Amino acid sequence: MATLTTGTKAPDFTAKDQNGKIVSLADFKGKTTILYFYPKDDTPGCTAEACDFRDNYQFLSSQGYEVIGVSVDDEKSHKKFETKYSLPFTLIADVDHEIVEAYGVWVEKNMYGKKYMGVARNTFIIDADGVISQIIEKVDTKNSSQQVLDLLKK
Repeated sequence: MATLTTGTKAPDFTAKDQNGKIVSLADFKGKTTILYFYPKDDTPGCTAEACDFRDNYQFLSSQGYEVIGVSVDDEKSHKKFETKYSLPFTLIADVDHEIVEAYGVWVEKNMYGKKYMGVARNTFIIDADGVISQIIEKVDTKNSSQQVLDLLKK
């Protein structure tokens, strides 16, 4: 598992989005990309985070930012999630765990004393040249877009 740091090249990926379209990180070169990883579609924290990005999407987009959500859910689950909450951005289906592994967010978790593997909620801000400029490890699900904007202002 790679440990990524700011200043390193973001690992490229190619996977399907919620519409079955093949998407690569390279498709977003030239834009600042907000690549956020979340554990599961339609769960309380993940829904709060997605809806926060949705509610601020127009502003983020007007500033030249691209928002991409990634989880290990499949395209069908992503499509339902997108439709239910009117999400205007790309959701990547990483069912084979290649992207979460490349970004080091496939980690051991512990809930009620039970250990299991899952996706760590992290956000990577990738600059126009494909370099990681910021990493948010302590994501505030209800204010995730504001966290990103605060970092981008610095």
